This record gives sequence, C-alpha cells and structure tokens, in this order.
Amino acid sequence: MSFDVIVTPSGKFAYERMHFAQATKSGEFVFISGVIGTGEKGKLPETKTEEFHNAWKGIGDILALAHGGYSDIVECTTYHVDIHSHIREFSEIRDQYLSVPWPAWTAIGITELLVAGASVEIRVTARIPG
Repeated sequence: MSFDVIVTPSGKFAYERMHFAQATKSGEFVFISGVIGTGEKGKLPETKTEEFHNAWKGIGDILALAHGGYSDIVECTTYHVDIHSHIREFSEIRDQYLSVPWPAWTAIGITELLVAGASVEIRVTARIPG
C-alpha cells in the first residue's frame, strides 16, 4: 500500500534536507511524527504553557492539511522531559484540544529531546474517513 506525505510550509526545510515527513497518510489513517512546541523560526518559547499550545497547534495545522481535525485523533503518545514537573499543566492544555471520546494516550518520561530545552514531543495517529 502506498502513502502520501503531508508537510506544512514550515516543515519543507526538514523534509528536503533531513528527509523528515511531518506526517504520512495511508488510507484513512494519518501518522503524525513527533511535534515539538517551537514557535516561529524553530525557537522554543519562554514558557511551557506556550510550548504545549504550540505543539498542539502544530498538530492541528498538519491535521487540517489532511482535511481533518483534533476529533479525528485516535491515539497519541507524548514524550516528556521531567514529566512529573509539568504533566498536570500539559494535561490541562491537552484537554483544550481533545475531548470525549478520549483517544488512547501513552505518556513517557525521557531524558532529552532533539531540540535542546524542549519539554514535550507529541506523536499522533488520526483516522480521517473519506
């Protein structure tokens, strides 16, 4: 089975230079690579609150390119540096983007991410019918 690549305008550099697709679509399923909450020009914001919102908004941008939205998410895995220091805040922000029926979720504590200083990376699978 073949698949389509989904890349936002801001993700074209990474796709062309690093061979990194932000997402792929196969049939009704969209597989979104890990999204980190950097802002414009790939810089991390000053607060975790803004970082978490940026990450979820980035996922929304990718879903929109696939003609879907947050309600199409069926599974997400989140990777957290120092998970216990921010999981409550992250969960509260996540709930501003996701709702019932809640997707499957795995939260994993790790030591570091590719972007130095980042606190979270979010990977998502969505099902977008039609």
